[in-house]
Amino acid sequence: MRKDISRSIYFNGRNNIDSYSREDIQEEIMSDTTNGIVWDLTSFFTEFNNPEMQAMKKKLAGDIRKLQEKGSATAPLSAETAPIWEEIILKSEDIDTRFEHIYSYIGCLTAADANNEEYAKEEGSLAKLLAENEKFMVDVLRAFKDAPDDVFDAFIGRDSLKGAEHTLRRIRERAKHTMSPDMEKLAAELNVDGFHSWGRLYDKLTGKLEFDIVYPDGKVERKPISQWRALMSDADRTIGKAAFDGGNKAWASIEDNCAAALNAIAGIRLTLNKYRGVDDFLYWALYQSSIKRESLDAMYKAIHDNLDVAREIFRVKAKYMGRKGIWWFEREAPLPLKDAALYDWDQGAAMVGKAFGTAYPKLAEYYKSFLKKRWVESEKRPGKRPGAFCTSSPLTKEQRVYMTYNGTIGDNSTLAHEVGHAFHGHVMRDLRTMAKECPMTLAETASIFSELIFAEGVYGDKQVSDTQKLLVLDGDLCSAAVMLLDITIRFEFEKAFHEERQKGEVTISRLKELMVEVQRRVFGDAMLEDGEDPYFWASKLHFYITQVTFYNFPYTFGFLLARALFKLFKDEGPSFLPRYEEFLRLTGSDTVENVTKRSIGADITDPAFWAESIHGLEEPLKLYKKLLKKNK
Repeated sequence: MRKDISRSIYFNGRNNIDSYSREDIQEEIMSDTTNGIVWDLTSFFTEFNNPEMQAMKKKLAGDIRKLQEKGSATAPLSAETAPIWEEIILKSEDIDTRFEHIYSYIGCLTAADANNEEYAKEEGSLAKLLAENEKFMVDVLRAFKDAPDDVFDAFIGRDSLKGAEHTLRRIRERAKHTMSPDMEKLAAELNVDGFHSWGRLYDKLTGKLEFDIVYPDGKVERKPISQWRALMSDADRTIGKAAFDGGNKAWASIEDNCAAALNAIAGIRLTLNKYRGVDDFLYWALYQSSIKRESLDAMYKAIHDNLDVAREIFRVKAKYMGRKGIWWFEREAPLPLKDAALYDWDQGAAMVGKAFGTAYPKLAEYYKSFLKKRWVESEKRPGKRPGAFCTSSPLTKEQRVYMTYNGTIGDNSTLAHEVGHAFHGHVMRDLRTMAKECPMTLAETASIFSELIFAEGVYGDKQVSDTQKLLVLDGDLCSAAVMLLDITIRFEFEKAFHEERQKGEVTISRLKELMVEVQRRVFGDAMLEDGEDPYFWASKLHFYITQVTFYNFPYTFGFLLARALFKLFKDEGPSFLPRYEEFLRLTGSDTVENVTKRSIGADITDPAFWAESIHGLEEPLKLYKKLLKKNK
């Protein structure tokens, strides 16, 4: 019953410290792949639109239609109808398993080849099929909405539904805010050519978008927008500034489209909220994240009370470069050090593998198999969508990672991040589909924990120079500052935007004003006077994901929770890792508050919990200052 599908899907010792070398990586991937590799999707389907894929689509459409008919003909949940609804729910779970398999496959194809019209057409076709499935959900919501508590509790206690209790309770909670069944079915149908089409339009535009970069020597090159972020993060700040300026000219060329899409997406959400009796535009974000408002408020109280910890990271970095602050585009750029060379794919992949092996051999073994099976798409080429994600198939129980590898230390960290998502899916592989519905707040915890494992492995590697360690530490701390400052900006911008959107459409000039205002307020003196990015509302894909609202704050949530988990790992050593894996397995079976309480005994409604993770950055910041002083 997984209806909130998004594009970002979503340790047993230290005895293999030096066992994972570059040669191991090359043996696993079996070719010269310095520019990255192209993934193998043949376990999904041997060929796009082959007879197997067509048969699966046809059967899915037929099964969904039959399920709709049965659901609409069945009276609401009662002691008498419970056996029928049990059968319906189980059939729906089977449909979801197959649908997510094909949905994941098409998502991979369209990301890796954004200009392929057949893939785009198929994506639209699947959106219609999803809408039909959502119409069936209307009858499930109707069935659960007014069922007596004792009847519902008895229903979810049935043996065949063991492990699905949390998901079914969430459906019942969602049912409290529904329109009439006819209205809900109309909304589901309109999603296809209305709501979700705005997200598809944005994907199409950005997949084709290119920009001109004017290098310091006057040379001009046209680049796909998928390479923009890496170029902005070049150690040579003149190249970063040239990329930033060129990229924003490209974004300005489609600002009307982006503003129309952003206003439409928010406008549709707000209108539906009104008819569903939802007064708070954050309600669905909290629901999708499976957290209470108290937990979100506690986290942001801790962040705003301790903004200076994150600002100090950028101030220290700026001082090293002889400046008072940084430009927005520099927030992910590495230090301009002499040894800041780019990595080829083999080098970067080996660095990640070796770091995993140092701290978490079980993760390293999974990663080896992951590379050998070519479950990653990393090749740098035109026509790819920007960004990175992990997706999976509950049918084959496999994972796939998508990224564009440009050779930066940040790309190595991104690889570790996405493999963390994949490992999470691997740990949950044997759970039923309904028990894998993990909110982003917890999904991001797993990926960021993997990033921390990567960084720890690099710091402990005697073969890595102090300069390279400084680069990794720089990336680690700048990532922390991004989580606490950049993503807070995204959250504050979206809140301000939705508040104004409730009164009418927000103009392009006002969107730019809102973005600059919040960047200046959150970054404070860590940002140069002219350092803002007024087009960040247009260039950030996450604002345009229609399946998830307020997409960004779960990253900060997951980052700070991951740091709390990692501190326990540092304190307890390898004995903590089975508990960590149990945490991962629980993530689709309870609320975030309960998962953290059950696994690590933490109260996430207490700002002190979050503040401790933030202040944990002070120790690596001391090391950062020390290494910077040595490198002068």
